[in-house]
Amino acid sequence: MSSQYPPPPPPPPGYGQYGQMQGPTYGGFWIRFVAYVIDAVILSIVGWIVRLLLRLIMGVQAAVGTPQFDTVMITSGLVGLIVSWLYFALQESSESGATVGKRVLGLRVLRGDGTQLTFARATGRFLGKFVSSFILMIGYIMAGFTERKRALHDMIADTVVIKT
Repeated sequence: MSSQYPPPPPPPPGYGQYGQMQGPTYGGFWIRFVAYVIDAVILSIVGWIVRLLLRLIMGVQAAVGTPQFDTVMITSGLVGLIVSWLYFALQESSESGATVGKRVLGLRVLRGDGTQLTFARATGRFLGKFVSSFILMIGYIMAGFTERKRALHDMIADTVVIKT
Protein backbone atom coordinates (compact mmCIF):
# COMPACT_ATOMS: atom_id res chain seq x y z
CA MET A 1 0.00 0.00 0.00
CA SER A 2 1.59 3.29 -1.07
CA SER A 3 1.22 6.58 0.71
CA GLN A 4 -1.05 9.05 -1.03
CA TYR A 5 0.58 12.03 0.68
CA PRO A 6 3.79 13.65 -0.59
CA PRO A 7 6.81 13.84 1.74
CA PRO A 8 6.92 16.85 4.05
CA PRO A 9 8.69 19.92 2.73
CA PRO A 10 12.26 20.61 3.87
CA PRO A 11 12.67 22.87 6.89
CA PRO A 12 13.04 26.59 6.20
CA PRO A 13 16.56 28.03 5.86
CA GLY A 14 18.33 28.35 9.17
CA TYR A 15 16.56 25.36 10.70
CA GLY A 16 18.01 21.92 11.27
CA GLN A 17 16.61 18.49 10.55
CA TYR A 18 14.26 18.48 13.54
CA GLY A 19 13.03 22.04 13.22
CA GLN A 20 15.33 23.66 15.78
CA MET A 21 16.83 26.97 14.81
CA GLN A 22 20.48 26.59 13.86
CA GLY A 23 22.45 29.56 15.08
CA PRO A 24 25.56 30.28 17.04
CA THR A 25 26.21 28.57 20.33
CA TYR A 26 26.87 31.23 22.92
CA GLY A 27 29.60 31.05 25.53
CA GLY A 28 28.01 30.83 28.97
CA PHE A 29 29.19 32.02 32.35
CA TRP A 30 31.54 29.19 33.36
CA ILE A 31 33.50 28.82 30.12
CA ARG A 32 33.93 32.61 30.01
CA PHE A 33 35.06 32.56 33.64
CA VAL A 34 37.77 29.98 32.86
CA ALA A 35 38.89 32.06 29.85
CA TYR A 36 39.15 35.10 32.12
CA VAL A 37 41.23 33.16 34.65
CA ILE A 38 43.70 32.27 31.87
CA ASP A 39 43.86 35.93 30.81
CA ALA A 40 44.26 37.05 34.45
CA VAL A 41 47.23 34.71 34.92
CA ILE A 42 48.89 36.17 31.82
CA LEU A 43 48.21 39.74 32.96
CA SER A 44 49.46 38.95 36.49
CA ILE A 45 52.78 37.74 35.12
CA VAL A 46 53.07 40.87 32.98
CA GLY A 47 52.16 43.02 36.00
CA TRP A 48 54.80 41.35 38.16
CA ILE A 49 57.44 42.03 35.50
CA VAL A 50 56.32 45.67 35.18
CA ARG A 51 56.53 46.21 38.96
CA LEU A 52 59.97 44.63 39.04
CA LEU A 53 61.21 46.85 36.19
CA LEU A 54 59.74 49.97 37.81
CA ARG A 55 61.47 49.16 41.08
CA LEU A 56 64.76 48.72 39.26
CA ILE A 57 64.33 51.91 37.25
CA MET A 58 63.22 54.01 40.22
CA GLY A 59 65.74 52.48 42.61
CA VAL A 60 63.24 51.57 45.30
CA GLN A 61 64.78 49.77 48.26
CA ALA A 62 61.64 47.64 48.81
CA ALA A 63 60.79 49.58 51.96
CA VAL A 64 57.02 49.49 52.19
CA GLY A 65 55.52 52.81 53.21
CA THR A 66 58.17 55.03 51.62
CA PRO A 67 57.16 57.68 49.06
CA GLN A 68 59.20 55.85 46.40
CA PHE A 69 57.33 52.60 47.07
CA ASP A 70 53.99 54.41 46.84
CA THR A 71 55.05 55.99 43.53
CA VAL A 72 55.97 52.57 42.14
CA MET A 73 52.63 51.10 43.21
CA ILE A 74 50.59 53.97 41.72
CA THR A 75 52.61 53.93 38.50
CA SER A 76 52.39 50.15 38.18
CA GLY A 77 48.63 50.33 38.77
CA LEU A 78 48.20 52.85 35.97
CA VAL A 79 50.48 50.88 33.66
CA GLY A 80 48.56 47.70 34.58
CA LEU A 81 45.25 49.34 33.68
CA ILE A 82 46.60 50.47 30.32
CA VAL A 83 48.14 47.06 29.60
CA SER A 84 44.85 45.32 30.50
CA TRP A 85 42.84 47.68 28.29
CA LEU A 86 45.17 47.14 25.34
CA TYR A 87 45.34 43.36 25.96
CA PHE A 88 41.57 42.97 25.77
CA ALA A 89 40.68 45.68 23.24
CA LEU A 90 43.41 44.88 20.70
CA GLN A 91 42.83 41.13 20.76
CA GLU A 92 39.03 41.26 20.76
CA SER A 93 39.05 43.71 17.84
CA SER A 94 41.55 41.59 15.88
CA GLU A 95 40.60 39.02 13.23
CA SER A 96 40.60 36.25 15.84
CA GLY A 97 38.16 38.28 17.95
CA ALA A 98 39.46 36.68 21.13
CA THR A 99 42.01 36.98 23.91
CA VAL A 100 44.42 34.14 24.58
CA GLY A 101 42.05 32.64 27.17
CA LYS A 102 39.09 32.77 24.80
CA ARG A 103 41.11 31.26 21.95
CA VAL A 104 42.25 28.37 24.16
CA LEU A 105 38.59 27.58 24.96
CA GLY A 106 37.26 28.17 21.44
CA LEU A 107 35.39 31.41 22.11
CA ARG A 108 35.11 34.58 20.06
CA VAL A 109 33.64 38.04 20.70
CA LEU A 110 31.46 39.52 17.96
CA ARG A 111 29.05 42.40 17.59
CA GLY A 112 25.43 41.57 18.17
CA ASP A 113 24.90 41.33 14.40
CA GLY A 114 27.78 38.84 14.01
CA THR A 115 30.42 41.20 12.63
CA GLN A 116 33.93 41.84 13.95
CA LEU A 117 34.44 44.35 16.76
CA THR A 118 36.13 47.66 16.16
CA PHE A 119 38.80 48.86 18.57
CA ALA A 120 36.37 51.50 19.87
CA ARG A 121 33.64 48.91 20.56
CA ALA A 122 36.16 46.59 22.23
CA THR A 123 37.25 49.54 24.38
CA GLY A 124 33.61 50.20 25.30
CA ARG A 125 33.23 46.53 26.24
CA PHE A 126 36.36 46.76 28.43
CA LEU A 127 35.05 49.89 30.18
CA GLY A 128 31.64 48.24 30.57
CA LYS A 129 33.32 45.54 32.65
CA PHE A 130 33.81 48.16 35.38
CA VAL A 131 30.04 48.63 35.49
CA SER A 132 29.58 44.83 35.61
CA SER A 133 32.00 44.75 38.56
CA PHE A 134 30.63 47.73 40.49
CA ILE A 135 27.25 46.10 41.04
CA LEU A 136 28.59 43.17 43.07
CA MET A 137 29.60 41.25 39.90
CA ILE A 138 25.94 40.83 39.00
CA GLY A 139 26.76 42.18 35.55
CA TYR A 140 29.00 39.14 34.98
CA ILE A 141 26.55 36.68 36.52
CA MET A 142 23.90 37.83 34.04
CA ALA A 143 25.76 35.79 31.37
CA GLY A 144 24.39 32.66 33.01
CA PHE A 145 20.77 33.75 32.74
CA THR A 146 20.24 35.86 29.62
CA GLU A 147 18.99 34.46 26.33
CA ARG A 148 22.19 35.00 24.35
CA LYS A 149 24.44 34.49 27.42
CA ARG A 150 25.24 38.19 27.49
CA ALA A 151 26.80 39.88 30.50
CA LEU A 152 25.97 43.51 31.25
CA HIS A 153 29.11 44.76 29.50
CA ASP A 154 28.06 42.77 26.40
CA MET A 155 24.71 44.53 26.44
CA ILE A 156 26.36 47.92 26.88
CA ALA A 157 28.69 47.32 23.91
CA ASP A 158 26.21 45.25 21.86
CA THR A 159 28.47 42.18 21.73
CA VAL A 160 28.07 38.42 22.09
CA VAL A 161 30.55 35.66 22.93
CA ILE A 162 30.16 32.58 20.75
CA LYS A 163 31.74 29.15 20.63
CA THR A 164 33.71 28.64 17.44
